[in-house]
Amino acid sequence: MDRRALLKLTTGMGALAALGIPAEVLAQSAAKGLLTIAYPTDVPTWDPNARALAAAQSLYKAVFDQPLTQNPDITPKPAIITKWGYVDDKGLALGLDLRSDVVFHDGSKMTAEDFRYSFFERPRLPVPEGGRKLDSGFIWRRLKEVEVVSPTRAIMHLSEPMPSATAWLYFLTSYVVPKAYLEKVGLDEFQRKPVGSGPYKLIEYQQGARIVLEAHDAYWGGKVAIPRVTIELVRDPTARVAAIESRRADVAVDVPIREALRLGKLAGLTTTIDSTADITLLQITANGGFSDNRARLAAHHAINKEALSKAFFNGAAKSISVPAAHNTPGYPEDFTFPFSEEKAIALLKEIGHGPQNPLNIKFSTSSGAFPSDFDVARALVQMWKKVGINAELETIELSTYQERLRARTLPEATLFSWGNAAGDPEMYGGYLLDPKSIFSAFKTDDLAPKFQPLLVETDEKKRLEGYKAAHRYAAEKGYTIPLYQTVRTIVHQNGIAMTKYDNGFVLPQGFSFKT
Repeated sequence: MDRRALLKLTTGMGALAALGIPAEVLAQSAAKGLLTIAYPTDVPTWDPNARALAAAQSLYKAVFDQPLTQNPDITPKPAIITKWGYVDDKGLALGLDLRSDVVFHDGSKMTAEDFRYSFFERPRLPVPEGGRKLDSGFIWRRLKEVEVVSPTRAIMHLSEPMPSATAWLYFLTSYVVPKAYLEKVGLDEFQRKPVGSGPYKLIEYQQGARIVLEAHDAYWGGKVAIPRVTIELVRDPTARVAAIESRRADVAVDVPIREALRLGKLAGLTTTIDSTADITLLQITANGGFSDNRARLAAHHAINKEALSKAFFNGAAKSISVPAAHNTPGYPEDFTFPFSEEKAIALLKEIGHGPQNPLNIKFSTSSGAFPSDFDVARALVQMWKKVGINAELETIELSTYQERLRARTLPEATLFSWGNAAGDPEMYGGYLLDPKSIFSAFKTDDLAPKFQPLLVETDEKKRLEGYKAAHRYAAEKGYTIPLYQTVRTIVHQNGIAMTKYDNGFVLPQGFSFKT
């Protein structure tokens, strides 16, 4: 091991010690059926209907069930509903057949009443003073009633067509929670001791530090291969490197690309590096220096996305020109937003700025939440400096980002990774750019007629072509600065078998020990 590698390892070990992670907790063995995962992000809350945070979905899916789930190639497949389809000719009544053998962790049986409670009743309950509405209420705002036909049959009645309804049944916030338990113990206690029907039960939780899961023996999908999983919440990527290199963890998620490549060459370790359907972009506002679209377009032209991919992701991060992933239905493959420092300088000159008189903006990023996020942000600062944009960089937590987004206090640009496990274009621009969306950062009236009609468009070809055009329009107007498809790096010990998902899911139930 060279001096540089040794320094990184010792630094990482120090970070682990600072986090208070004892070796005896992290060191698990196949003989005992234990698995330890070094994971970068925590859940914002253990209420799975509350917040639409893509980074937390792998954790939620271990404890809670969704009506549908996904195959590794992200195609949908049955979960707690076995059959679904519209029962009318207007696309306003979606019929669902539920399994009869789903059991919550407290031993109670799941029925259509729990489904109705999770999707219809809960989002409409009064919000306590100082509280926030459930994100699921916004997502399912067109749901006007859930008719319970029997314990295993429900019909979702919509106020207007929702072409993406089926996709939302396996996407953000769409989890079934036990009505009786939640009403009995209340929300605060539920968040302390959550009960789901997923393959694992939560038996220990230390916020920001540790999640311990134990197999749910009555799980309808069969017993998981590994009965106990410890998820160490390790924000510092250097500490995640140290955890897997020292074998204190069996799996490390979102390891810096260069470290992932190095670790993959070590005896006993395997590295996977994959581009996912998630996207990394700059969430843009019209605040301050970005009030003029020429400034925003200059910032976009100044970014060499291919250089970012090569420098930080070994070329694995696919550059994108619109806020969608390549080979998904909403991506216009015939459109490219060009890298051009000359165009950037010319646009800035029009508004009185340049290298000698730079435009000042504020720029925020997470650090360690996504692969190489802080390093990418620093590289963007340098690219902008060359053309005449001076960006003041600050780091924020993902939870802080969510709060500032809702309060509309984000700076001119924020580096963010947007998850879209479904791949549907509505979950890209339909939520990132529709000015009425709680997830959009740039609020402008001219985007509304571009996106809102598509939310109810039942002609699928017209809907998809509409999203392609709307995505391109937003990029050309400087309302969004897409960068690349997010890369997921995973390093694991050779004795571990892992199910890989094209959407980047890292599911505890997808691991097993090789025999």
